[in-house]
Amino acid sequence: MKRPTSETVHQLKVTLKGSKPPIWRRIQVPSDTSLYRLHLILQEVMGWTNSHLYQFVVGRTYYGDPHPDYGGEMRNARTRKLSQVAPAEKDRFIYEYDFGDGWEHDILVEKVLPAVPGVRYPACLGGKRACPPEDCGGIWGYAELLEAIKDPDHPEHEEMVEWVGGELDPEAFDLEEINESLRAMR
Repeated sequence: MKRPTSETVHQLKVTLKGSKPPIWRRIQVPSDTSLYRLHLILQEVMGWTNSHLYQFVVGRTYYGDPHPDYGGEMRNARTRKLSQVAPAEKDRFIYEYDFGDGWEHDILVEKVLPAVPGVRYPACLGGKRACPPEDCGGIWGYAELLEAIKDPDHPEHEEMVEWVGGELDPEAFDLEEINESLRAMR
């Protein structure tokens, strides 16, 4: 098997676990991207605000931002590259964001491709549905939030509409806006 390098690109499908219908993104990132940088990229493409802790779970190994209070279990995401933890097509791992709400994302390596000269990476190729708002209580809290918002007779309707700042379209997905934010982070 040819080892991925900086001249290769990983095409990843990122799916928010438990979301029905599925909330997902398809992205391409350089194979030599650190897991920390991948975390930042995922924040942009999913629509999160980087306000909480995160970790990648690859088999039985955890990568994130090590801290003495967490013990020695967490390996440093800044020093591990995507190509080291998921070098081949069909490799899978988990990205967890916000340990309180427990947003778990299944990441599948769909392809490892040669980088196209002149193309800027990372890039989002597609996706479906809006990311849930931060701090809404995980996938179950998001389902309850959507239920309250769409039903004007729901006892929490007004409170939830105010909490999300007016409107929330769960079907919204703006590929151009996501790629613009990816370009801005370079």
